[in-house]
Amino acid sequence: MSRPDSVVRVGLVGFGFVSRTFHVPLLQATDGYRIIAVSSSKPDDVRAMCPDAEVVADPKKLVAYPDIDLVVIASPNETHAPLAEAAMRAGHNVVVDKPFTITLKQARRLATMARKSGLVLSVFQNRRWDSDFLAIQEAIKRGQLGRIVLFESRIDRYRPDVRERWREVPGPGAGLLYDLGPHLIDQTLLLFGIPKTVHATLARQRRGARVDDFFQLVLRYGETVAVLQAGSLVSGGTPRFSVHGENASVVKMKPDIQEDQLRAGMSPRSREWGVDPDAATVYEGASGKTNILKASRGDQRGFYVALREALLGRGRNPVSPEQGASVMAILEAAFKSHEEGCAVAPKVSKEERGAW
Repeated sequence: MSRPDSVVRVGLVGFGFVSRTFHVPLLQATDGYRIIAVSSSKPDDVRAMCPDAEVVADPKKLVAYPDIDLVVIASPNETHAPLAEAAMRAGHNVVVDKPFTITLKQARRLATMARKSGLVLSVFQNRRWDSDFLAIQEAIKRGQLGRIVLFESRIDRYRPDVRERWREVPGPGAGLLYDLGPHLIDQTLLLFGIPKTVHATLARQRRGARVDDFFQLVLRYGETVAVLQAGSLVSGGTPRFSVHGENASVVKMKPDIQEDQLRAGMSPRSREWGVDPDAATVYEGASGKTNILKASRGDQRGFYVALREALLGRGRNPVSPEQGASVMAILEAAFKSHEEGCAVAPKVSKEERGAW
């Protein structure tokens, strides 16, 4: 980008829940972006939120749309790889919502294209800027827990009804592991890097479920164990994070509130945006003392702030395609582990391992 105004002109592919709830509000509330075109079959819905954007029915036309700097892909999972490839072939920088792709092979192909073209290709891992994760990340960095022995990260909810939507219908990229797994995996890799092995359990626990609606991944880092879990029949919830070390433990009960705020129509420019009312608690082992940590403030706009700096050549890509491919390697190991009933070593390249 070399225009004097430095405004990033965005073309948005898809106008479903993810676009309406996350991408559009975050882009509109982040300085230096303008949505100029949206691919959707519902033009009235688009104009209600983006009155100045042109509506393009065909996503293939949108990714080749002239006079845009960035294509944001928030369409069904199986379309991510082909649309991202088409957008880069048209010379556009690209953001792909999670999961990055359906397969590790697709992810590596896109990463190679980005390296050769010099374009910015990023994966929308907005949960890196969640208050709950930031609190846990800070507690671990400060070293007050000592050597970490057990890390537990959960997104457990009570959603008993099976819905007729593509995420819950058998097909490429369907199921809860593809939906929530990338968030939990990405956060864990940021903290600990690539695990030695992955052991996975997937289940269809709701009556009438046709794809996995529960998963538990156990990532081994020698004697340090990371347990990642999401379920659909958990009343009352579970701690979002529980981390145990030689010296102390830290527990964060409630999740970040930004999604709830966005669903309620709050602008990310609001003073209350991202303010977490639930502080994490540290339990000291030897003394038995309990300390309440200062509550963190989440702000998922951080992804787009950092991305703009990368597009202007002033900063690093906030989520590199190599990091995105690493997450896909863990997902593939998880699916293989579930099928074979044993722990599986993820297949990551030197570049992917070094991305963390």
